[in-house]
Amino acid sequence: MFSYIVRRLLIAVPVLFGVTIVNFIIINMAPGSPVDMLIDPNITAADIEAKKAALGLNQPLYVQYYYWMVNLLQGNLGFSFSSYQPVAHMIGERLGPTVLLMGLSILLGIAIAIPLGVMSATRQYSKLDYLATGGSFMGISIPHFFLALGLIYIFSLKLKWLPSGGMVTLGGEGGFTDRMLHLVLPVMVLGIGLAGKKIRYVRASVLEILGQDYLRTARAKGVREFLVVNKHALRNALIPIITVVGLEIPMLLGGAVITEQIFSWPGIGQLTMASIMSRDYPTLMGLNLLAATMVLAANLLTDVVYSIADPRIKYN
Repeated sequence: MFSYIVRRLLIAVPVLFGVTIVNFIIINMAPGSPVDMLIDPNITAADIEAKKAALGLNQPLYVQYYYWMVNLLQGNLGFSFSSYQPVAHMIGERLGPTVLLMGLSILLGIAIAIPLGVMSATRQYSKLDYLATGGSFMGISIPHFFLALGLIYIFSLKLKWLPSGGMVTLGGEGGFTDRMLHLVLPVMVLGIGLAGKKIRYVRASVLEILGQDYLRTARAKGVREFLVVNKHALRNALIPIITVVGLEIPMLLGGAVITEQIFSWPGIGQLTMASIMSRDYPTLMGLNLLAATMVLAANLLTDVVYSIADPRIKYN
């Protein structure tokens, strides 16, 4: 297993290198430039050229990429064009809140999807099955922004049970309880969306396993149905479930962009939108590098969890 992980990490290096090239080209091909955001009515063409020279934007694209890559290899992601702060520092400040939001959302989605999917499979064509399937379709169909606005209207404006946005209450102490209350609505939005996608996967995977001969043998031996389903069937049905959940980890970063904007959550999503609006190339490159790293890490983690869920899987 250790040699397999090392090999995968070595393969990830050229993949990340290719991703940085593609991202750098696409970002710099976008209409406009960071200097456009600094223009005022009294600025002259000489001032614009001087600003481009100060930011290094007057150099050829390959030269800009070369200097960016040299800095990256030294552990430096550069400085933001808009705030002039180190990009690594800006991302580090926002990463914690996003990881907290994403982690709780994934846990909530799994906690809803696996039990409902298993019960839906074991009670096929029952009222519970139809209810779980219908809830799954609703979770997939409702856009995040619409669900977020609906939950804010109900729980914040009408019932006044939960805060409508932010990470802590302004002027408050910002303790654990206060932070958890601010997490409830965004976690519900992302968790419900994730659960809606995964209930059908769990149901289909468990249904495929329930017809296997070894489960009939277990029942014939007198093994209780609870153990047959939750010990023997579920563990063997986990492989496709682990696959789709693992692929969802980096995708939640994209979903969090909209959700964080609506709930004013100070995470990576807000930073991404601000960087796009200000054409902050170094910050966007750092965020894209982070996203690519998350994808590769999620795939590696998924392969490792495979061997834990199914001992028959061995990596040589």
